[in-house]
Amino acid sequence: MLRLLFAALLIPMSLLAADGGYDNALTGKVLDKATHTALPGATVYFPDLRVGASADAQGNYTVRNLPKGRFLVEVHYIGYAAFTATVIVNGATSHDFELSETLIEKNEVVITGVNLATSVKQNPAPISVIRKEYLDQQISTNIIDAIAKIPGVNQLTTGPAISKPYIRGLGYNRVVVVGDGVRQEGQQWGDEHGIEIDDYNVSKIEVLKGPASLVYGSDALAGVVNIVPPSPLAEGRIKGNIATNYLSNNGQVSYHADLAGNQNGFTWNVYGTQKWAHDYKNKYDGYVFNSRFNNTNYGAGIGLNKQWGYSRLSFTSFNQNLGLVEGDRDDQGRFTKLTNVNGVEEETVADDFKSYSMNVPKQKINHQKLVWDNNFYLHNGGRLGLTLGYQSNQRREYGDVLAPDDPELNLQLKTFNYSLKYFFPEMKGWQTTVGVNGMSQQNRISGDEFLIPGYDLFDFGAFAITRKTFNKLTLSGGFRFDTRSMKGKALYLDAEGAPIGEPKDGSSTKFATFDRNFSNISASAGISYEANDKVVLKLNTARGFRSPNIAELAANGVHEGTIKYEYGNPDLKPEVSTQVDAGIDFNTQHISLTASVFYNHITDFIFSRKLINAAGTDSIPATDNEEGYSAFKYQQTTANLYGGEIMLDIHPHPIDWLHFENTFSYVRATTAGDGSDSTKYLPNIPAGRWLSELRGNFKKVGPFFSNAYAGLQMDLNMAQHNVFSAYETETPTDGYTVLNAHLGTDIVNKDSKVLFSLHFAVNNIGDVAYQSHLSRLKYAPENLLTGRMGVFNMGRTFSVKLTVPIDFK
Repeated sequence: MLRLLFAALLIPMSLLAADGGYDNALTGKVLDKATHTALPGATVYFPDLRVGASADAQGNYTVRNLPKGRFLVEVHYIGYAAFTATVIVNGATSHDFELSETLIEKNEVVITGVNLATSVKQNPAPISVIRKEYLDQQISTNIIDAIAKIPGVNQLTTGPAISKPYIRGLGYNRVVVVGDGVRQEGQQWGDEHGIEIDDYNVSKIEVLKGPASLVYGSDALAGVVNIVPPSPLAEGRIKGNIATNYLSNNGQVSYHADLAGNQNGFTWNVYGTQKWAHDYKNKYDGYVFNSRFNNTNYGAGIGLNKQWGYSRLSFTSFNQNLGLVEGDRDDQGRFTKLTNVNGVEEETVADDFKSYSMNVPKQKINHQKLVWDNNFYLHNGGRLGLTLGYQSNQRREYGDVLAPDDPELNLQLKTFNYSLKYFFPEMKGWQTTVGVNGMSQQNRISGDEFLIPGYDLFDFGAFAITRKTFNKLTLSGGFRFDTRSMKGKALYLDAEGAPIGEPKDGSSTKFATFDRNFSNISASAGISYEANDKVVLKLNTARGFRSPNIAELAANGVHEGTIKYEYGNPDLKPEVSTQVDAGIDFNTQHISLTASVFYNHITDFIFSRKLINAAGTDSIPATDNEEGYSAFKYQQTTANLYGGEIMLDIHPHPIDWLHFENTFSYVRATTAGDGSDSTKYLPNIPAGRWLSELRGNFKKVGPFFSNAYAGLQMDLNMAQHNVFSAYETETPTDGYTVLNAHLGTDIVNKDSKVLFSLHFAVNNIGDVAYQSHLSRLKYAPENLLTGRMGVFNMGRTFSVKLTVPIDFK
């Protein structure tokens, strides 16, 4: 493998399209289709080549340093439908684009789960796209919270700082998160382990629903969340943003600044973000003690885009401190806290909740990522892509109030990602890509408490993907082979519980050595048929697999953030999924309808259940378990999941500014066989959800306001009674409905240049007290005063966001 990577780095220069690429350029105009007036500032972008340009005051654009070939181009302008076209570039090429003034997005281009960029309607797999404009309009506390309203997407939360993506009822390692072009690796097996990606450093997010192991390998069983950073700027531009945001409920204050430029193909960018939040509150719990957090994130990148292709180096650093909510209260229902005076508990007072400093238990996460991304144009019309990434993730948990700065749990994960792809020249309409990718990991542990062992992992996969469009029918598919080895390291403890190198008299084995290997084949095939200009039909089938993660195989210890004592199972087998999706897209002047249904059969599905002792009560390990947490262990079953999503947007013509949008998503998950009522359903399956929004979008409101919007949203979550209730592993959850509202606008000068943008929003207008079914705080201790179990979600929240753009030549 290393020889293959070095060979790619030493490509003979004679293979690169240095001479032919320089003369290839695309020029033209971007115009309003109805009035044929110029659209200054419109962007013309090649997603596969990661190069583009902006239209000048007369609508003219020029994209240089292109290879010969057939490429997808996307054209964007605020207030207009995105336009996509396939352009053949050969020498000096000219192409004008005409955009239609509409507020309905029908022509999104996606790069997730495909070999080459394609429009959503030609992609047979179900995929959703949200852009930065949508993120600016919503209230969110982290990057996954920002996408949790996509149909079929939910979040498993442990307070406002920690969210894990769930796609169609599946989460944890079954969802691959991609950032900066590489899969994010940061101990994602844990309930209270969030995603270490800054929510300001993003241009759009693509969510693929269904097995995506074909491109991303083992683990992408449920789907992929691809967080796409901002694209390189057009030549001769320097742009940036300054943004600030305030949330009333938890006093969250955010500051962000970014700046990027492009001079003769040399690109650069820098950004920085800071966040602070104190404890959040709700109607039943008041302020929830120790739900505070703070972030300091930053990053930079440089790149070169020339006739031979491009090369970019980017660095990001995500740093977070957060409290862990335990939910302990006195008999008056008041949260208690540990003091540093002999470690005794005392009741909290008002000043405790508004503090931005951390209390124990707490976590500290530092995640650094370095990515080198390359794309080489070859003489034969093909391309070679090489991406290398290095990630260092350190996660420390602090639980000793007498030594608040000494980590009791210390996990250090280092990951090397690699990907090498060859994009064949188009042959008789077939677009084919072959490649290899994978990763190498080292996980090391230290501290006084131990949950998972240290381990070494190596992962390798080879794949081939192809696609062709026959008139109105697009066929795509491929196959992949993966192999993964994982070697766990032994850990021995002396009589006092301190780690030792070798076993001796009086010592105990915390973790035993193990060596597991997993291999399997993935495949997919799908069709997209454009029946007419209004209807697109889709069908896709995919087979994927997932190797057990380290916690599922070898956990042995207290998991503070989840209020559990966890046991792994070294005999687990890989999960294998077979899923079928069918969908329809229907668009007219008055109605947009998207619907999809799926069936997913998973053999050897892995899940955690509570253990019961011989007396029929909770099994509570006596060793290293001062808190008295109940024990859970991983086991396997055969699972069947089915459901779907539907979106209906009514926008009556000619009042296109008005939208009445409704989305509904539902998933049902059962175990195979004759399970009892208590074991019939899988745990952690979200309830059915109906989102309904009445919204107005206004391109121009008077001389100083543009791109204004206002909306009222209903978020109805059904009750979830289909739970894995055996051994009290999971409890039912009542349904609830919350109302949200938002409005905002760009403030412009007389030349229609944006001076700044304002966004106002309120979530949970009625201050409803509710518990999400996927909230881990739902299982916190009982409030003895009220008899209510657990901790409730965030109450009414007001938000104000200000963004100031920076733009000059």
